[in-house]
Amino acid sequence: MLDKPLSDLDAWVAYVSRAEIPVLRRTARAFAVLREREDAVTVRDLASVIAHDPLMALRLLAHIEANRRSTQTTDLTTIDRAVMMLGVTPFFSTFEQLPQVEDVLGGQPQALLGLLKVMARARQASLYARDWAVVRHDVDCEEIALAALLHDTAEILLWCHAPALMLRVRDLQESQRGLRSAAAQQRVLGIRLHDLQLALVKEWRLPALLQTLMNDSQAEHPRVRNVVYAVNLARHSQKGWDDPALPDDYAAAEKLLGITREMLLERIARVAQQPPAAGDALAGPPPS
Repeated sequence: MLDKPLSDLDAWVAYVSRAEIPVLRRTARAFAVLREREDAVTVRDLASVIAHDPLMALRLLAHIEANRRSTQTTDLTTIDRAVMMLGVTPFFSTFEQLPQVEDVLGGQPQALLGLLKVMARARQASLYARDWAVVRHDVDCEEIALAALLHDTAEILLWCHAPALMLRVRDLQESQRGLRSAAAQQRVLGIRLHDLQLALVKEWRLPALLQTLMNDSQAEHPRVRNVVYAVNLARHSQKGWDDPALPDDYAAAEKLLGITREMLLERIARVAQQPPAAGDALAGPPPS
């Protein structure tokens, strides 16, 4: 694990892209349970587990792209399609022994808590993004949901592989409340996590569509705004539903979706009240 920043963005990309991607323990356990009845398991069964774990989703897509056949001409931009391409039995064979974040961060409870918070936030962002994509009559709501789920995987990966540095970023932001996240990251890591995120998805050769949907600078596209606004809402609401950034989040979402504040808050509350996955009880209560 790193306890000192690397020299530049290229060095960070090389280090993180070569490090093994762990998954949540509950993900590995869920796969073990499903494997006991492998003959009856469907693509949807596996996809529903993966959708709760951004690291497993990333691991799956990275594996698919690394082993892409010359005959595969269509990009796989949803979890369902990626699992379907691999097949249920090959999926279990490929992901039989999975490293787990709880082992990687054993003895580092604060770092593990930091990681779990970002994982929960990513899952919540994915739920908001899918719901809003439905309102927008998006061509493929699952693509939007996956892009939101993966949007902050660079941050998650650094909690796994550079926990001491991520704790320093957290402490810096807590000690200087007005300091923006990107500024804190630049000061401690020497890079911005969003830049690392974009570089990593290219390194892993993730589908071009997902790269676009995860790129905040492409926000002239409504689909990208759908992802960005959902990610922002999940980040700010995790700090509490009285966070001062939320009114701007609501206004942006209202404009995108073409609905009233009342309708928006009803939808947000409905999504926020969905039963969380085990370990995800970190997102606060829905707005009043």
